[in-house]
Formats: sequence, structure tokens, C-alpha cells
Amino acid sequence: MDKFLFKHIDNTGLVLWRVVFGALIAIEAFGAIATGWLRRTLIEPTFTFNFIGLDFLQPLPGNGMYYYFVLMGIFGLLVLVGYKYRFSMACYALMWSCVYLMQKTSYNNHYYLMMLLCWLMVFLPANRWFSLDAKLNPALKSPSVPRWTYLVVIFQVWIVYTYASVAKWYPDWLDATVTELFMKGKADYWLIGPLLQLDWVHWAIAYVGIFFDLLIVPLMLWRRTRLLGFIVSVFFHLFNSIVFQIGIFPYMSMAFALFFFSSEILQKRFLPKKPLYTAGEVKVPNYKPLLISVFSIFFIVQIGLPLRHWAFKDDVLWTEEGHRLSWRMMLRSKGASLIVYTKDKNGGERKVYPYQKLLSKKQRRSVKSKPDMLWRLAQEVKKAEAEEGRDVQVFMDVKLKVNGGVYHQFIKPDVDIAAQDWHPLKHHEWLEPSPADYHKK
Repeated sequence: MDKFLFKHIDNTGLVLWRVVFGALIAIEAFGAIATGWLRRTLIEPTFTFNFIGLDFLQPLPGNGMYYYFVLMGIFGLLVLVGYKYRFSMACYALMWSCVYLMQKTSYNNHYYLMMLLCWLMVFLPANRWFSLDAKLNPALKSPSVPRWTYLVVIFQVWIVYTYASVAKWYPDWLDATVTELFMKGKADYWLIGPLLQLDWVHWAIAYVGIFFDLLIVPLMLWRRTRLLGFIVSVFFHLFNSIVFQIGIFPYMSMAFALFFFSSEILQKRFLPKKPLYTAGEVKVPNYKPLLISVFSIFFIVQIGLPLRHWAFKDDVLWTEEGHRLSWRMMLRSKGASLIVYTKDKNGGERKVYPYQKLLSKKQRRSVKSKPDMLWRLAQEVKKAEAEEGRDVQVFMDVKLKVNGGVYHQFIKPDVDIAAQDWHPLKHHEWLEPSPADYHKK
């Protein structure tokens, strides 16, 4: 075990990954400002759908979040050049974690993966070559790192891809229903729009998605299939970038290849002046027990979180309970309608409440099909009414359709949602049971 984890290997791949990763997280921060993502997600809304229980995480007032993201971008650039690397990486990791946890309107698995990678990078000695830190402090300079620094990233990526594949093993994905629905919205794309409407393309996307996610890490691990895996990876991720426009994730995914290709190839192509480390020393650090304990707990959580939906009473595809933090990526298409009612506890009729006034345009599109966001909306409606001197019950009439199916009642309309407690690890009985045919057209 010591030889497997603590044998030193050449660090060219890790050093190059730091450069690429630093560039990408800087682009993510500055790009959020340039594209209007920051304005739409954190500045325009009167409140954000933070992860429940983390209400203290709120956007800074005024233009504060612009300065916040500029500072994040600067930390990303410092990671790129390797200056005050661990401090810069830790600051970016903390700031991005706060952004991720303070809003769910723009929730996606890619942001979650970026958060995990940022924290992993804090622990990795990625600044020991080709960095300002190594230039300013020659004692830090080293051409090698222990093997575990590569293994933790590879294992994290393997977990992501494996769960992403397994989650697709259900009827609406296997019969290409979901990919057909996704592609309908791409019909006006220049040049490729008509191609994306073809039936065989929908089937190809569905099954390439399953097998790519399942096999890409094994293909990259085996030397004989590594080049094939890389070529397929480039095509797959460029396709996703063009068609789905999902930011830096496709390019970050392609950059994972740096952990698989041999140091000889990487050193010759990108860092020809760097000596190639081949000594293979085994150096067991004093902090070995702590290191193994921390990463064992981390990966047990990473393996366990995506399985937690099996402990819930109903189907995660319907309830969304256990959906987040589980690598259930690009998995389903949902449509929903929402009517909010309030009723004064002192008597009176139910009244339709114009909940839209509390939400930004982007929030209105996200809230209707997600129980945790609906629950939070009910709390905000109750709070807004309380500010007007009214103590009200909040009822919701929500109808949901999944993967182009028919609409079904999603929330029990006679339950005061604002009076319910939120249980992150327990099924909520105010959700209607999933109909037997809810995903049928």
C-alpha cells in the first residue's frame, strides 16, 4: 500500500493541470460577469434559493458580488501562475463554495464538480514546478509528487462518470425519448440544427452518452486504448460544448487527460526544459494516517451520496429527493404549472397569490418542479404576507409532466406547505405519489 500510494512519480501532468485549471476557473469567474450570469443569478433576485439550512449565505448588497467575482478571477489567475498557490486555491475554493451553496436557480453538477476539484487542489502540491512559488523559493522546487496526488483526481472523475452512466439506465433514456426532447430545442442551430432532429441521431446521443460515461476512464487508464479514449473524449466534449453550451466543463473534462498520459509525452510536448523524474522513491510522510483518514471519509461520502435516493419512499425522477449532488446529469425533461394560494388563518377564502413578483425571470423557470425550491417559496410568501400584517397558510397547486408525458398533480393541494418542516434525508408526504404511468406520453 505504501508503494502504491507514496511512490514518487513525475509531476508534469499535475503541473500542467494546475495551469489549465487556473485558467478555467478564472474564465468561470470573469465569464459570469461578462455573460450576465452573475446579474441574473445573484443580483437581480430579491432572494436566492440557498441550500436549505445555509440561510446565512446571502449575496453581497449593491455591486458587491461584482467585486467578489473579480477577486475570485484574480485568485484563479494566481493559481494559473502558481503564486501563493495554496492560499489562492483555498480562497477560490471557499468563495466558489459560497456561490454554489447560496443559490440553486443555476444548479448543475458541473458547478458541484468544480467545487470538489477546487478543494482537492488545495491539498495537491501542484506548484512545485513551472510556478512563481518555485521560482521565488527554490527549496520548494521538485520534479515529482507522490502517486496519491494523481489517484484522488482520477478516482473522483471515475465516480462522476460512472454514476452519470448508471443514472441513464432507465426506459425514457434507453428509448431515446429524453434526447429527442433535448434536441427539439436545438432545431434553429446553424448548420447542425436539422441534423439534430434525425431519429438516428437521438439514439446515437443516448447510447454514446451511456457508454462514454461508463468506459472513458478505463479507456484512458489502459495504455493501448488511451489515444482512442482521448480522441473520443475530445469529440464528445466539443459536441456537448457546441450543442448544450455548458461553459468550461467540456474543456475541464478534456484536460483530465493530463492525469492519464505518460509524463514522457507531456514533458516533451509542453515542458521540454523540465527534467523527467524516474527515480521512483517511496517516501511515506508522517501525516499518512491523517491523509488516509481524510480521503477515505471523503470518498465514502462521494460514493454514498448518489445512492441515497434508494432510501427514499418514491422515485427520484418524480420527487427529486436525492437528485442533487448525485451526478444525475442531463437526465430528464420536466414541465410544470404552479398556482399559489394563501388563506388568512383568521378566516376568509383562499386567494391566488401573485408569487411571480417575488421571483426573477430565471427563478420562475426553475422553481415549479423542485420540491425544495417550492418549499422555500412558500416560506417567502408567508414572510411577505406577515410583513403586511397577515398570518396566512400557503397552498400550492402544482402539476408536473416528465419527459413529454401528461400532467399529473405533484403536490397535495390541501397541505399548508409553509407549515411543513424540511427534512433533507426523509420523504415529504405532501408530495403526491408518483403515478404508475407518469412518464408515458
